[in-house]
Amino acid sequence: MKGVVPLFVGIFGTFAFSWAGLALIPSMQIGHLQPQMDEEGNDVYPAPQSGLAERGRRVYTANGCVYCHTQQVRPDYAASDIKRKWGQRRSAPRDYLFDRPVLLGRMRTGPDLANVGKRAPSDDVNAPAPDSTTAATVGASPPPPGAAAPPPAQTPPGTPGSPSAEPDPAAGATAEAGVPPGPGGAPSPAPAVAAQTAETGAGPTATTSPDNEPLEYSAAWHHRHLYDPRSVNPWSTMPSFRFLYEKRRITGEAAADALKLGGPDVAPDGWEVVPTYDARALVAYLMSLDQSHELKEVRGASPASPPAPGKAVK
Repeated sequence: MKGVVPLFVGIFGTFAFSWAGLALIPSMQIGHLQPQMDEEGNDVYPAPQSGLAERGRRVYTANGCVYCHTQQVRPDYAASDIKRKWGQRRSAPRDYLFDRPVLLGRMRTGPDLANVGKRAPSDDVNAPAPDSTTAATVGASPPPPGAAAPPPAQTPPGTPGSPSAEPDPAAGATAEAGVPPGPGGAPSPAPAVAAQTAETGAGPTATTSPDNEPLEYSAAWHHRHLYDPRSVNPWSTMPSFRFLYEKRRITGEAAADALKLGGPDVAPDGWEVVPTYDARALVAYLMSLDQSHELKEVRGASPASPPAPGKAVK
């Protein structure tokens, strides 16, 4: 009986130390974190998600996405997550302030999704490069009032565009149409580029590549990936989430967010496959995942900029 008291003291002490180390101290360290902002109170990070993204988070958890995907970028000394371009820095407790529950995950059957929203294409990723002739024509500014006009460029006799050269029918046609001729009197490709841009949708708001495929990690790409993962990656083991999409008849105009499918998944004439509300919410949640914001407590993985010329390196 003499050993009962020390036994109970030892058991109580074990639980007390465990509770202090696993609950009390971490709560004191990170339990009162607030969003980071600058001195003016701007640039708040993280910010609460929109209602649609929060709904998508529930769809994400309900369908078990957390079983195969993580949302935590490990430090470079512990893993190769940053080298795999899964993030620019390691994840930190502040990244998950508004997550209830935190979807860290522990299995990586699929890639990490902590920054999948950062991988979305920018608005101008598919903008066509300006033609040199067009750029010269558009960029040329008229001379100021009262200034003498610059002398015309002298061209050797016998060359296209010289006074003694025979007229070029193509150049005449372009002149009549009000289109500046290209090099050598040939029609400028600017109208063709403009027509192709208007026809294919290439430009600052384009969502498809030149071969009419959704741009990688765009909203259309995510919908296609969820509907048929093997159409994006033939070796994918991800299950299909077709139950989140609806196949319906086209009444009037086709839906703007109708899926562009190929092969056996192409919808019959007069039919279309459109995302349901849950599918749109899930994609909105995925595209909201972004931990690339710099944090004071985390050192970025980007290399330091070289010193200015004439300054010694400390």
